[in-house]
Amino acid sequence: MSAVRVLSRDPVVVQAVRSTAAATIAYVVALWLSGEPAPLTAPLTALLVVQVTLYSTLTTGIRRVNAVIAGVLIASGFSLLVGLSWWSLAMIILASLIVGHMVRVSEFVPEVAISAMLVLGVTRVADTAWDRVLETLIGAVVGLLFNVVFVPPVWVSTAGESIGDLSRRMRRLLLAIGAELTTPTPVATAEARLAEARRLDNDVADVDAALRQAEDSLRFNPRVREGLLNRVVLRTGLDTLEICAVVLRVLARTMTDLARERDDEALFPTETGRAVEELLTEIADALVGFADLVTAQVSENAEAAESRLATGLEAAAAARERVAALLLEGVRARPRHWQLHGALLTEIDRILAELDPEHRSRRLMEELDRTAHEDYGKLPAPEAARRWLADRRRARSGTR
Repeated sequence: MSAVRVLSRDPVVVQAVRSTAAATIAYVVALWLSGEPAPLTAPLTALLVVQVTLYSTLTTGIRRVNAVIAGVLIASGFSLLVGLSWWSLAMIILASLIVGHMVRVSEFVPEVAISAMLVLGVTRVADTAWDRVLETLIGAVVGLLFNVVFVPPVWVSTAGESIGDLSRRMRRLLLAIGAELTTPTPVATAEARLAEARRLDNDVADVDAALRQAEDSLRFNPRVREGLLNRVVLRTGLDTLEICAVVLRVLARTMTDLARERDDEALFPTETGRAVEELLTEIADALVGFADLVTAQVSENAEAAESRLATGLEAAAAARERVAALLLEGVRARPRHWQLHGALLTEIDRILAELDPEHRSRRLMEELDRTAHEDYGKLPAPEAARRWLADRRRARSGTR
């Protein structure tokens, strides 16, 4: 049963099931309405139209339909005149690509040529040309109605899990860096940490793709309330983690440079190294706490998550002050590396500033206003979103 639940949350599996169902329904309807014995254009069109989310279906469906119809008409015209040969196929492809740009189907220009070739392959008789157009319309209507009647899932939880996974990967990297501070660290080891930090860019790109799908699933979805708020909460959360990932890469570079300078020595004296390790541990936990807050704000545990994050950031700030004092003592003893010590503190300060709840609230409010203006013609942000932010501020200040 657990395997079934996992598969039901996989966008690839869900899309495969939905596309199969829509194409089958389109074929049955076309058998009933069309005069063709095998109306394959209808399920073909339904496959092209049905998307993972309702928003993408509505926004791309029309362009897909135009592309398919243009391809069908081109193939029908060529079947009337010349039939199928190597040179007519070349002419069909060229004409389809040109017409695709003319009818402005954007990214679906190749589908004009694909549709033309597929239809020409199954349509050799001119009398069936308009049946193919009818089949295309049937497939398009079935595909659109399928996503309207059977509303696609909301992929917010999937995007939230991706954000949580990203924060945990960042946490593991910080803990690994912290564990190497009081022992001699080979340059190769430090460079491996730097390479791992650079790979976070790929992880951020994967999360961004999952988040775009979640954002699309919230648009025009009748099952979703306050979809704008959910979209902005997740997007700004990912933006913050992306900035932290960049800073973490710079921090790993600083540690690599320090390892080159130290040769066979420990990166820091024992007391300082342990203090920096404690600080990095606090920041690592705060990153996970921030991800919990971002995903909890689209559920029912936002206040508890925000309280945990605030407590973690307070501990990190205290640890930062202790590290700053110890690094200052170290600089006085060995002033040669003061730039690297200063860079380390600067990078830590940047991460703490990005995770600060007050900074997040301001950023979230700005993004809500901007997105609301874009989506609703310069109307103010939804009142529910403003109340939500006010509740967060009151909870932090204890003025409920």
